[in-house]
Amino acid sequence: MRDECLICKAPLEYMENDVLMECAICHRKENSKTGCINGHYICNECHTSGMYGIIAVCLHETSKNPIEILEKIMSMSFCHMHGPEHHVMVGAALLTAYKNAGGDIDLNKALIEMYNRGKAVPGGVCGFWGACGAGISAGMYMSIVTKATPLANEAWGISNQMTSRALGRIGEVGGPRCCKRDSYLAVIEAVIFTKEKLGISMELDVFSCSRSSMNNQCIQNRCPFNKSEV
Repeated sequence: MRDECLICKAPLEYMENDVLMECAICHRKENSKTGCINGHYICNECHTSGMYGIIAVCLHETSKNPIEILEKIMSMSFCHMHGPEHHVMVGAALLTAYKNAGGDIDLNKALIEMYNRGKAVPGGVCGFWGACGAGISAGMYMSIVTKATPLANEAWGISNQMTSRALGRIGEVGGPRCCKRDSYLAVIEAVIFTKEKLGISMELDVFSCSRSSMNNQCIQNRCPFNKSEV
């Protein structure tokens, strides 16, 4: 699960400008800023292969705690230490916990919509767009729950506020990115915000990160989920 090439385990590098890369698995060619130091590139589609299993897991889940649900998804074989899969996972865990806590949504349809929206957010946006995909995923969750559209009034505002809250907290902790840490932060902010705005109470428990040793860029004591700090 370390931040390394899925092909040769070499370190990844990030470039300032897009370069035409060929996926080492499916051989699709596309522009990207990411590759390993040996020139290997894995496209988003191959990186997240198997991610559709999130929907099946969530549909059978009864927990009202989105962190608990998120942990189950993070333990699935498709999930790496970092990657665009988190852009779907955050929103999916929140939608599931929201439904189980009494939220009025068609969970199956909501999860499919979350999957399609989240997959559209590529990897690396936390650095290149200035908007972490985990925070964006929390905004997508709120947008789906409130049925927001570009022409909506209150729902449009609430959805953007949700994204802002999640990104604000992620930004306060600072980088370098950790998809696990940022996902936890986005989910916690979403639970608080959902209670404030929609009156639905999901559950949260005190927890700590168990994956520090798997992350080459772990910020250790600066992380609010570091075992020594929880």
